[in-house]
Amino acid sequence: MTIDASLTAAPREKVDRTARAKMLSGLSRNDRTFSLLTRAAAFFVLITLGAIFVSLISGSWLALKTFGLSFFTTESWNPVTEHFGALAPIYGTIVTSAIAMLIAVPISIGIAVFLTELCPMSLRRPIGIAIELLAGIPSIIYGIWGLFFFAPALQQYVQPELIALFAPIPGLSDLFSGPPYGIGVLTAALILAMMVLPFVTAVCRDVFDTVPPVLKEAAYGMGWTTREVVKNVVIPYTRVGIIGGVMLGLGRALGETMAVTFVIGNAHRISASILAPGTTISATIANEFTEAVGDVYTSSLIALGLILFFITFVVLALARLMLMRIEKKAGA
Repeated sequence: MTIDASLTAAPREKVDRTARAKMLSGLSRNDRTFSLLTRAAAFFVLITLGAIFVSLISGSWLALKTFGLSFFTTESWNPVTEHFGALAPIYGTIVTSAIAMLIAVPISIGIAVFLTELCPMSLRRPIGIAIELLAGIPSIIYGIWGLFFFAPALQQYVQPELIALFAPIPGLSDLFSGPPYGIGVLTAALILAMMVLPFVTAVCRDVFDTVPPVLKEAAYGMGWTTREVVKNVVIPYTRVGIIGGVMLGLGRALGETMAVTFVIGNAHRISASILAPGTTISATIANEFTEAVGDVYTSSLIALGLILFFITFVVLALARLMLMRIEKKAGA
């Protein structure tokens, strides 16, 4: 009986060992497949990015070769004489985005603080849904609303008051001077601020919710006010996420096209006044690409796209360096 039991146990053990080996082999094969797929996805992104960069370089080479550095320092944009300069669109892109972020970021952080720290529970969900709906509105709707409703209101009620208010103040009088057109750089910046506000707010709200309650409870237990808790606990704990949200909004502001095209005025000139019409890189490309006749004209528009690509890359790289410095400092 003992010999028979040992004889039957050996094949069973061999079968179990074979099944286990097949299972481990299958798991290893699945793991290698998953690793290859994720690696291929990462390389696909890099290849796509490189292909876009090469395409932009190739398409803009004629304009860069024809105009040289003057393309970046010249304000003139004349399709008739085929003399093009990118300074006005570059200026408009940077100024509108900067003003939009200066307006949107403090408001977004304030809304996020209110939703996470002060808002009654019954109102958190409706306000959160309203913010998400703002993020889902197409940009062309913002543009139409800005052109037909927002710009006339600014022209009639806001811009005349700004001109009269800052007229006696040196420096600011130039910044808010000229006739109240309604459309212009300031109008485009305000529309951009409305568009990026829900994105920054949503990110800030989510990162504020990640703060451990024990930290805030300890701060309140020490007698701190809500303002002190937000300033000394919530903001420092979530600063990396806040910067990420700001960069997300800035990327949206830099590349926005249709809404800005409707309200900025599309004038290829640089004015000291932010009330005057201007243009951006995206608006110029959207307005003129379908009408571009001639290789130099088309190449100049592609060169504008290359400049916008470079600006976005520099901004994101600087943001990444800033995050690395913050993380390093926090680790130290």
